[in-house]
Amino acid sequence: MNSDDETYILLLLSDSNLPTGAFVASSGLESYMKHGFGSNDPTAFIRDSMASYARSALPFVSDAYRLVSLYREMDVQGSSLDQSSSKLLSDIVALEELYETMMLNHVARRASKSQGVALLTLYTKALSPPSSFPLESDAKGVHEQMSTFFTQFKTMVRREDAHGHLPTCWGALTAALGLTLERSCYLHLFLHARSLLSASVRLNDIGPYNAQQILLHAVRPLVAAETSRCRSLTTGSIPHLIDDGAFDETIHGPANTWPLGEILTARHDLQHSRIFNS
Repeated sequence: MNSDDETYILLLLSDSNLPTGAFVASSGLESYMKHGFGSNDPTAFIRDSMASYARSALPFVSDAYRLVSLYREMDVQGSSLDQSSSKLLSDIVALEELYETMMLNHVARRASKSQGVALLTLYTKALSPPSSFPLESDAKGVHEQMSTFFTQFKTMVRREDAHGHLPTCWGALTAALGLTLERSCYLHLFLHARSLLSASVRLNDIGPYNAQQILLHAVRPLVAAETSRCRSLTTGSIPHLIDDGAFDETIHGPANTWPLGEILTARHDLQHSRIFNS
């Protein structure tokens, strides 16, 4: 993929009108404010949330991305393709089981699943080319391969054989579209920060102009720093994705670094009135 194509896909995925369900989630911000933890520094929550989310979610984005990329590059047909697809789905399910156990509250799980399945639907209904669209034979084969995978994945989620969590679905989606892993992780963190600021505006905590100011001047270095810090992380649950065979879960694995945020998010449904679903 050339740089112009990648830039266009980045613009497409960062479109606020993309139907991914992010607007119904505050990622714990609403509960954080209702419990009196708001402050004069509107970036405090963003810093803590991004640091924890990056360390807990990016390893899953990375592993799902690498799995789908390997599958996307395979030149196999017939039964071999079916076997490869089954192995890919099995590995994705293993990733999702680990992420499910790492999420410590039902509110975060609910939001993650809602947004994840929206990404699967997005690929099958919007981002995969129509059958009448002219494509070269190689490109057509890749898109058919990816469409089949996403259809199978979504069917498994509907049957509750898979969870459809946001990080794994995002990694799979961006790999299918041909983005680089670095761009995928960077954009994922940017969109997380943007959704927090959007929620803050809707909660009347900050104004829209201040939100854009924060997004440009405060969030930009945070996204870059967290993406760089978590670049080499992996879940450790897929052995053939561990490059040198050495994996220390304390150093290289996912972790939740903000217990307070987990506690407040878990109390979201206890609020007397609320704007967001999570």
